[in-house]
Amino acid sequence: MYPPFDDLRGFLAALDAEKQLLRIDRPVNPEPDLGAAGRAVANLDGKTAPALLFDNIDGFDDARVALNVHGSWANHALMLGMDKNSSIKEQFFELGERWQKFPVPVDRREDAPWQEITVAEGINLFELLPVFRLNPADGGPYLDKAAVVTRDSADPENFGKQNVGIYRLQVKGPDHLGIQSGPPHDFGRHIVNAEQLREGLPIAIAIGNDPILTLAASTPLEYDQSEYEMAGAWRGGVPYPIVRAPYTGLDVPWGSEIVIEGEVHYAEREYEGPFGEFTGSYSGGRELPVVTVKRVHMRRNPIFEHLYLGQPWTEIDYLLALNTSVPIHRRLKADFPEVEAVNAMYTHGLVTIISTRVRHGGFGRVVALRALTTPHGIGYSKIVIVVDETVDPFNLEQVMWALSVKVNPEFDAITLPRMYEIALDPSGHPQGVNGRLILDATTPRHPDRRGEYSQPVSAYPESAAWEDLLRELTR
Repeated sequence: MYPPFDDLRGFLAALDAEKQLLRIDRPVNPEPDLGAAGRAVANLDGKTAPALLFDNIDGFDDARVALNVHGSWANHALMLGMDKNSSIKEQFFELGERWQKFPVPVDRREDAPWQEITVAEGINLFELLPVFRLNPADGGPYLDKAAVVTRDSADPENFGKQNVGIYRLQVKGPDHLGIQSGPPHDFGRHIVNAEQLREGLPIAIAIGNDPILTLAASTPLEYDQSEYEMAGAWRGGVPYPIVRAPYTGLDVPWGSEIVIEGEVHYAEREYEGPFGEFTGSYSGGRELPVVTVKRVHMRRNPIFEHLYLGQPWTEIDYLLALNTSVPIHRRLKADFPEVEAVNAMYTHGLVTIISTRVRHGGFGRVVALRALTTPHGIGYSKIVIVVDETVDPFNLEQVMWALSVKVNPEFDAITLPRMYEIALDPSGHPQGVNGRLILDATTPRHPDRRGEYSQPVSAYPESAAWEDLLRELTR
């Protein structure tokens, strides 16, 4: 429907044409208006909620703010060039199909729009950007939808190991940031490798990107898989445009609105947080790495894109929904061809639902245990629900039916105590350690002969034709 977008502005124009962008011209204060608006738009219909573009920010003559760009299934579909009414399941399989094109070589360019303005001295992010707290008890303003680019200091020429990820950055001073890193994340590995060499880590922070790049940057890929080459695959095989950042030499998106270059300090940690996280709770504070900003590049009249987080659902739940589900599905499908689909949309996959054909008795729990060893499952899949292939994992009514009648708690609830899990989950005890729960809601198969499932209710064959007719009549 639409060609791939090289920048955020092109996508906003497409959203506008599809009536999926709401322009706010009235004057607004960065706090509390922008955070309040982020929560408010998340409360609207998740199928059609629009993106928001604020053109009149108090204290900033030029800068604009975009919120909720990925925050509905309509916007998610338009990002992929699909009809905005495409179902969740259709979008899931579309992403999976496009993955087959990976890797797609990048499109290297010389000049970028964000090179229009460069600030190298007297950097003050509070003056350059309309930073604000998303939720009232945040420890400070954050950059939370930036593509953070770093290289593996132990293998700096390996393009695949150059990481592009979404990590929260607390703005602590005019040129001073705190950044969250976790051991399973590629950025966390880059920190370790740089400190083993006793050196700082160059970093580039790209804000206001095209929607596919943000999707790829938030996807759990293999350590040596390039997010830029994945973005090309998800653009339908169209190479992704990048350009080399002048201070760090890192590869950054060509179409960004703002690019910040700097260095992560060697062996230095500072208290960071609290921050209202995707779990719906404040994550508290920790000793985390520190960044000094060396350069700020930006377009004229830049668009500062932000991501609202809070009690689900919010924009992050759409952004991290299918790009979390598809990698788990691919891993499982490679080992178990019977697996049909994976729904890891709920709170970044803390609940993961898998539909599969059942090869033999106990097969569902075997599949679930494998899910716990996938790159994302290691840190996130706290509760895994396995259902038959006849159950649509994206249809919660069907999933709840399977849980209601297929699960015998005595046999089908399997707990694994004291496993590693992301520290952001407030139920951890201590945080970073949690149990795992598998609920096997598949129909028992030989040699498991439990239950009375031999006579399922079947509908008239003509029901399918009637369903099509009724859909047409009610359109």
